[in-house]
Amino acid sequence: MELSAVLPTYNERHSIVPLLERLASSLRELTYEILVIDDDSPDGTAAVAEAYAQSQPAVRVIRRQERGLASAIQTGIDRSRGQAVVWMDCDLSMPPEVVPRLHAALAAADVAVGSRYVAGGVDARSNVRLHRLFSRWLNRAAGALLGFGIRDYTSGFVCARRNVLDAIRLSGDYGEYCIDFLHRARKHGFRIVELPYRNTPRVHGESKTGAGLVGLVRRGRRYVTTMVGLRLRLGR
Repeated sequence: MELSAVLPTYNERHSIVPLLERLASSLRELTYEILVIDDDSPDGTAAVAEAYAQSQPAVRVIRRQERGLASAIQTGIDRSRGQAVVWMDCDLSMPPEVVPRLHAALAAADVAVGSRYVAGGVDARSNVRLHRLFSRWLNRAAGALLGFGIRDYTSGFVCARRNVLDAIRLSGDYGEYCIDFLHRARKHGFRIVELPYRNTPRVHGESKTGAGLVGLVRRGRRYVTTMVGLRLRLGR
């Protein structure tokens, strides 16, 4: 199997089927599987995905009782069978049509990242201006502390070879796991490439990053703590 797609979900019942349909269409030239890892969504996301999967043998739904973005993705990685694994947000802000390009980039790299901050990339989330500023600031801080070889440390839109994922397990609570993973992968000597994509406003539901300035500041502390810890342990 060439590619496993891991979709971590929490309250995405309105987005999950359109995402699954678009992703399956995009991957039709590959041998693939799609794993929906649902963290006990109270809105019934898992049931909606399971109903869809009944007629789609490439789709598996795994229900979890615990919650946590990084651990959900790691669960999907552990349960997957592909030679490479891709993961992404499930709110339709990340276009699944980009996934084949990320996978193809592994012909010359170990990790391919969908990036908002390389040439051609756009953060078009006009509905959450504060979140956009927060994300931009975090990535500048990560670049200053860890190196500007990576432009979008908080991407969360990642495709990696199996050997990378065998060497580096995800660590962290929310988006800081991506900073940790990318920096450790680079320090291990794995080659990372970034491909531009357009990050669009979510279609349904609310962002889980944090509500308002206070929520973003609390989340930001964890990101900065992760950056500083990586700098002290592994260097720039």
